[in-house]
Amino acid sequence: MALPIQGNVCFSVKIYIFGPYTHPMRYLRQTAADAAVLLVLFSALSLLAGTGWVQAAPADPLVFDDQPLEEPLEYPSWFKLSFLDLQEDLDEAVQADKRGMILYFGQSHCPYCKALLEVNFASPDIVAYTQQYFDVIPIDVFGGKQVTDLDGASYSESGFAKHHKTTFTPSLVFYDAKGKEALRMVGYHPPYRLRAALEYVADAHYQRESFRDYLARGEGAAVLESAPLITDPLFVEPPYIFDRTRFAAQRPLVVFFEQAECHACDVLHAGPMANAQIRTQLAHLEMAQLNMWADTPVVTPQGERLTAKQWAARMGLYYAPWCSSMSKARRSSAWPR
Repeated sequence: MALPIQGNVCFSVKIYIFGPYTHPMRYLRQTAADAAVLLVLFSALSLLAGTGWVQAAPADPLVFDDQPLEEPLEYPSWFKLSFLDLQEDLDEAVQADKRGMILYFGQSHCPYCKALLEVNFASPDIVAYTQQYFDVIPIDVFGGKQVTDLDGASYSESGFAKHHKTTFTPSLVFYDAKGKEALRMVGYHPPYRLRAALEYVADAHYQRESFRDYLARGEGAAVLESAPLITDPLFVEPPYIFDRTRFAAQRPLVVFFEQAECHACDVLHAGPMANAQIRTQLAHLEMAQLNMWADTPVVTPQGERLTAKQWAARMGLYYAPWCSSMSKARRSSAWPR
C-alpha cells in the first residue's frame, strides 16, 4: 500500500497485523489494541501530508502529487477491452502466444494509479514488453461490472477485488498461461521494479525462486546486508526478543524492515521520523529496526528463532521500508496472501 507521507514524495509501506485477520485496515475486524497501533502509525505517517517538506527532482518516479485526482483516470488505449470473463481472456492471451495476463486493480481518482498508468505504463520499453507477453485487464475496485473468475464464480468488480484481497490500489496480479497466480504487486512501484516483475513472470523465474530473491540477485544483496542503516534512538537495541506467546507486552510492537542504500528509507527518516509531533506518537510504541537482508538473530512474536532475513522472507517482503505491527496481547501469526 502506498501511503501519502506528504504531498511531494510517496513510497510503499506494508503494514501487517500479526493476528487472524490479515488484510490491512478496511477488512480488519481487529481488537481495540490493533486499532490503536494502526491509528498511531497512520496519524504519524500522514501528519505531514501536503506540507512539501521534501523537494526532489521531477524525474524521480517516486515524486508526484499524491492528492486525490479531480478528473477520473482513463486506461491506456492498449489495455484489453474485456468482457471480464477471465478464462476467456486467458485463453485469448495464450492463443496469441503470450505468457499470461495481468489484472490491474485501480480506482478512478487514485494518484498512485495515475503514476502507474502515466509513468510506468507510458514508458515505451515497458509498454512494448508488456504487450508482447501479457494482456492487461483493468478492474475498478469500486466498479459494478460482472467479473467471471477463472473458476467460473461471478462477482461485481468490487466484490471480486474484495474476494482476492486486492482493494488497495494500484495492485497488479500476474497469471501465467495455466491460470496460476505468479506474482502480485501491491501499491506503486518505480519503473525498474515493474520491469523486473514483468521479466520475472515472462521468463518463468517464479517457478524457481521468490520475487524477493530475484530482485536481490540484481540489487546486490551482499552490499545491502553489510551496509549500516540509519539509526534512531526510538528503536530498541538488540537482542531482538519479541516473544508474545507467554506474556502480553507493555506496548504494541512495530518492526521497520529496511535496507541500506534505500532512497525511500532516507525519505522516511529525514521527513516523518524527524518530525516532533510524529515522534511523540511513536514513543508510545515499542519500535525496532531490522535489515531485511541481514542474519541478525530475532525471536519473533510467535516465539520462533529466525534471522531478520528469514523473517522478512517468511512474510514475502522485498521492498523497503516495510512495517509490521503487533498488539500487546498474544496473537497468532499470519500474513497477507
